[in-house]
Amino acid sequence: MKRLRWPVYGLAALLAAWAFWWEPNRLVLHTVQISPSSWPLALDDLKIVQLSDLHVGAPWVGIGKLRAVVARSNAQRPDLILLTGDYVQHVMGGEAIPPEAIAQELAALKAPLGVYAVLGNHDWWLGGPRVATAFTNAGIGVLQDQAVALTHRSTRFWLLGIGDYNETRHDWKTPLAALPAGEPVIAFTHSPDVFPELPRAITLTLAGHTHGGQVRLPVFGALRVPSKYGTRYDLGTFEEQGHTLFVSPGIGTSILPVRFGVPPQISLLHLRAGAATPSQSATTLPSAAP
Repeated sequence: MKRLRWPVYGLAALLAAWAFWWEPNRLVLHTVQISPSSWPLALDDLKIVQLSDLHVGAPWVGIGKLRAVVARSNAQRPDLILLTGDYVQHVMGGEAIPPEAIAQELAALKAPLGVYAVLGNHDWWLGGPRVATAFTNAGIGVLQDQAVALTHRSTRFWLLGIGDYNETRHDWKTPLAALPAGEPVIAFTHSPDVFPELPRAITLTLAGHTHGGQVRLPVFGALRVPSKYGTRYDLGTFEEQGHTLFVSPGIGTSILPVRFGVPPQISLLHLRAGAATPSQSATTLPSAAP
C-alpha cells in the first residue's frame, strides 16, 4: 500500500493542476453550424460570436485575458456579437473589477450588425442598473425584454433580449407580440431555463449560465448544473418542438475557480438555411496572461 501512495498523490496533484490552473487558463474557439427550422435562405451563414459568463476578475480571467477574448472574437469577422450575461465575478480567490472597466474593454468588439448584451444573475447581484448603464455608455446595446430589428443582405430579422430567468421578469411575450408575424426571431438570454416557455415563433435562442457544468467527468458528464432542469440544457445545441437552443459554456468560473472537461469557450455560430447536418469543431487558442 505504501508503494501506491506516491502515485496516488501524484495523480491527485496532476488533476488539481489541470482543474485549477491549466484548463481554466485555456481559451478555445468552438465553431458550431446550426440549421434552425425555417431559417431563410437569404440569411444563410449568418455568423454570430457568442460570449458568455466572462466573470472578469475570476482567477485566469483578468483584463489581459478579456483583451485577448475581444481580439480573437473580432478576428472571426462575425456579422453579430451577442453577450449572454455574467460579466462580473463572485468566485473564491477573485478580484473585484468594476463593470465600467469591463464595458470599456468590451467596447472594442466590432460587428456590422452590432454588439448586444443581456444581464446575468451575477450582474443583478452586483447591481443590474449599474452594469446596464456601464454597457450602454460604452456603446453596447442592452436589451431587457426588448426587441430590435436588424437587416442582413436586405432581409430583416429580429433580435429579442430576454431578462434573466431567476432575477428579473423575463417578459418575452410583450415584445414578441409587437413583432410582425412570420419574420425570423433570434432570442438571447442568460439562463436556458426560459426555453421550454418559448413559442416556435422564436427560431433560435442563445443562452449561457450553466458553464457546461464547469466540471464534466468522462462517462458521468456534468456533476452539477445550475438549472431547475438539471442537465437537460447543460451544453451545446438542443432541438425541441420546432425551435432551437444553443447553450455556451462561457469563459470564466463561478463560486470555485475550477474547470474540468469544459474549457473556456468563444462560441462561433454559423446559422445555415435548410436541413444541413449540424457540425461543430474546436480550435485551441494560445492562453493569454490573466
